[in-house]
Amino acid sequence: MERILSVGIDIGTTTTQLVFSRISLENVASFSSAPRITIIDKEVIYRSKIYFTPLLSYDEIDYDGILSIVDAEYKAASIEKSDLSTGAVIITGETSRKDNAEKVLRMLSGYAGDFVVATAGPELEAILAAKGACIHTLSKEQNMTIANFDIGGGTTNIAIFKHGQLLGNTCLDIGGRLIRIENQKIEYVAPKIQWLALRYGLNFTLGDKANLSDLKSIAGAMADVLYEVLQNISNVKKRDNLEHMLTIAGLDLSEPIDAITFSGGVADLIYRPLKTNGFYETTRQDIFKYGDLGVILGAAIRESSLFKAYTVLEPQETIRATVVGAGIHTMELSGSTIEYTHGALPVQNIPIVKLTSDEEQQVEGRYPFIAGAIEKKLSWYKYDDIYQAAAISFKGSRNLSYLQVQSLSAAIRKGLESYINNGGPIIIIVETDMAKVLGQTLQMSIGRNRPMICIDSVSVENGDYIDIGMPLASGRVLPVVIKTLALNV
Repeated sequence: MERILSVGIDIGTTTTQLVFSRISLENVASFSSAPRITIIDKEVIYRSKIYFTPLLSYDEIDYDGILSIVDAEYKAASIEKSDLSTGAVIITGETSRKDNAEKVLRMLSGYAGDFVVATAGPELEAILAAKGACIHTLSKEQNMTIANFDIGGGTTNIAIFKHGQLLGNTCLDIGGRLIRIENQKIEYVAPKIQWLALRYGLNFTLGDKANLSDLKSIAGAMADVLYEVLQNISNVKKRDNLEHMLTIAGLDLSEPIDAITFSGGVADLIYRPLKTNGFYETTRQDIFKYGDLGVILGAAIRESSLFKAYTVLEPQETIRATVVGAGIHTMELSGSTIEYTHGALPVQNIPIVKLTSDEEQQVEGRYPFIAGAIEKKLSWYKYDDIYQAAAISFKGSRNLSYLQVQSLSAAIRKGLESYINNGGPIIIIVETDMAKVLGQTLQMSIGRNRPMICIDSVSVENGDYIDIGMPLASGRVLPVVIKTLALNV
């Protein structure tokens, strides 16, 4: 058994935090079979303190402040960068929209370790938060379809799992820090929240004293939108409200929802609200203790149709769900029958070029369409006659004869001809278990001096990006992260 260390770093709208995890790998194949390395255990071994995300302004992240947090927590955990094999740095919510978000991602990724990926985007965030909260496991154990609402400072990310499988995800601009309050005065209102407020006859003016009644009303309107995302809405105003607050496409509601869960910073305020004998019976200091709408939004959701219409379950993780997901659920493993040249690894942020089933169709043992499809699709990543590195992906076939493998290799080699002349690394991703023989055949044709990676047992799609790390398990598998790099806009 081999154990590796992983880090998750989440720079959110409101909070920044880290986790370190131990991932255990083992060959589960029988002695006489080909190796089959799998992840047999994942354990969080260190959780950082939860920090307010340092900002220089509403438009800029304080990179030095982030770096000092990361430095302090690495020291507290007694972990060096060189100890890490994998992990992720993610920027989420409103922070992903800051002017220097992409720059901070790049710099922090390089700082945190040799194979720590930098990633952002609401689709991935929704999935990581739900997995970090163990919703995929809960839905499988309870035989349920569960929608997880990860409600942070700037966004609400929703992921639906049925019996352990992801059905869909979406994101809305709803969060506790979209209205900020300082000294009981309105300091900031996000544009979409101001738009929603006007729809309900409310108006928030910067510098005005925070009106508790108006804040309850806008929090109730936000909670209504969260309810409506799970409904087939006929009311035009409600549908317009939902469509305006969505940041990506809505959900496919073909499956009935059995239960809902909440994670993120607002989740604790939903499950354990700050109140005494009645709704909002707290002091104004308690209500505004975080300098935002979070306490009020949590109470409003608890009183909303969303909370009353569905069975509500509590997940294993709430405020730490996204960072736990980043630390232990980003990495997959390639198959064990792989081929790669030393020096080709690691690679990061490689776009996927996926062939359709028609394009990889076999006709009388040959592949007449692959070369043209590869040449055409690689041209999408050609700028000023220079090719950007890209990975070719296809499903592949089982039990090919040696002649069929040679024919497939020749077709791929022909499609790569212009790309090869430009000097880019050759990266082939096959779903079926055939990468070693295909990679070796390609190397014979192209030459062993050419950087090449050929892996299998990995499924990707056009629009995905892939990171492939340094070999694990005595070189028999490669760690893989499949992601979207689209920043929230």
